[in-house]
Amino acid sequence: MTRALVFDLDGVLLDSEQVWNEAKEELVREQGGRWREDAPRRMMGMSSPEWAAYLRDELGVPLDPTAISDQVVSRLEQIYRDRLPLIDGAPEAVDRLAASLPLGLASSSNREIIDLFLELTGLGPRFAVTLSSEEVARGKPAPDVYLEVLRRLRADPAASIAVEDSENGIRAAKAAGMRVVAVPNPHYPPDPAVLAHADDVVGSLHELTLERALGRDQRSQPPE
Repeated sequence: MTRALVFDLDGVLLDSEQVWNEAKEELVREQGGRWREDAPRRMMGMSSPEWAAYLRDELGVPLDPTAISDQVVSRLEQIYRDRLPLIDGAPEAVDRLAASLPLGLASSSNREIIDLFLELTGLGPRFAVTLSSEEVARGKPAPDVYLEVLRRLRADPAASIAVEDSENGIRAAKAAGMRVVAVPNPHYPPDPAVLAHADDVVGSLHELTLERALGRDQRSQPPE
């Protein structure tokens, strides 16, 4: 088994958490449901079957989960084709790390959105494995999506690195037994108690070097 690095997508490579939430809120309100202010945090890390069921059962959208997911994804696809919300330094970070490590992508986004991201950026060849949490049993904070990516990469979790931005993402990667480098989401910053479990915290993807990922940079210290 080998070492690998696995990126999250939303909040790490795409500035998209708020875009997802706007699309979900629009659908809830259009369908006569009840949007809640805590809904974005409640849904972070959920797989598409999980958040679609949440919109139906908790927020009152009178559609079946498949229809809910399809409508939200359709809105996202249109937004992304108009303007993909790439985080500054994302393509460069992927290129930089792909030169030294096999890369995986472990995302809560639907498969269609992952594939659209890879198409629009041209980064598909950089990733050896990409996986949506809808393709495993449980979404984050369960470790399923990370463990399956690492299994397909034939990588050792204890030797591998996850790059995450959110509470549930950090929990998922740590539960998988990985080293975690956090890039905190400025729109939905992780709870400090959860962030403290990350092995390193960087301010932006520009700081994500191979040495920093591996914990060999002198600046890389666990947060206090």
